Amino acid sequence: MDSWLRQLKFDPLRPLLTSGNLALQYMTRRDLLGEQVGPVLGLWELPTVQRILKRQLADGSWARLGEQKHLAINYNLIETWRQSRFLVEQYGLNREHPQIRKAAEYLFSCQTPQGDIRGMLANQYATYYTGVIMALLEEAGYADDPRIDRGFRWLLTMRQDDGGWTIPLITRKLDRATQYRLTSEYADPVEPDRSKSFSHNWTGMVLRAFALHPQQRHSEAAMVAASLLKSRFFQPDSCSSYQAAGYWVRFEYPFWWNSLISALDSLSLMGLPKEDLQIQKGLAWLAEHQQESGLWRVSYARAQEQESTKVLQMRPWVTLAICRILKRLYG
Repeated sequence: MDSWLRQLKFDPLRPLLTSGNLALQYMTRRDLLGEQVGPVLGLWELPTVQRILKRQLADGSWARLGEQKHLAINYNLIETWRQSRFLVEQYGLNREHPQIRKAAEYLFSCQTPQGDIRGMLANQYATYYTGVIMALLEEAGYADDPRIDRGFRWLLTMRQDDGGWTIPLITRKLDRATQYRLTSEYADPVEPDRSKSFSHNWTGMVLRAFALHPQQRHSEAAMVAASLLKSRFFQPDSCSSYQAAGYWVRFEYPFWWNSLISALDSLSLMGLPKEDLQIQKGLAWLAEHQQESGLWRVSYARAQEQESTKVLQMRPWVTLAICRILKRLYG
């Protein structure tokens, strides 16, 4: 038995391999069992992929369904990032696919001359979304694109004094009405108060861009941020948004918000060792909370988890993400 499997009480491979999900089975055989499974292009023709691609607009974006209340918010940017996550992270699409190239060009079109991706919070700086969108583009094959370098230069200028990141807007003492106005109407971006503490949620999202980049993952700035992130495992955040400690154990895949799993994924990609005491703490929690089925729940923030279709479909993907971390750390 592989050493990473010996860290667990229950076998996670069986439910992954018998899930009936062809993409999940492919990723399990490739990433966990090391099998020769053929080119990933075979997944690109699956009906789920084709349904997503069919809705792409001519400019490379996806339109968000429903009411769009604020003209200053780029809802198509939000939806394009959301849909591209499934295509790239679950089905392995990359820049070899013409529609991913179109999506990438749309995402890059939302980059300002300074280097950030803007439009999620109207015209305000969104360090965390810039980080995760860059990470997605890197995973799709754009790590060597000069526009990614420009994004890193901007992120490095936006660090707090402690070396982490937060949302510049919330470092200022603004009332709720003012915050709402600034994130729903066009206004000049608010500059950060760099003396305020980093946010582990937003630092974790920014760090994904560094972790997925072959050079930046080893940079001093990335290692400082990694140290800050792991020092906050299971603790409340310094920011009012997503402050509760329970957000550490609310999982999803593809990744969106920071969680214990997304943080450990980044830290393991950066080469931090399993012997690190804080990483050991996180791994011990995961081992303790594995279900007898071999899977993990999507959320441990509540006593019980709703058995919705979305939750049932996400559990095996969350489990795959955890197993990838363990295999990366234990070999």
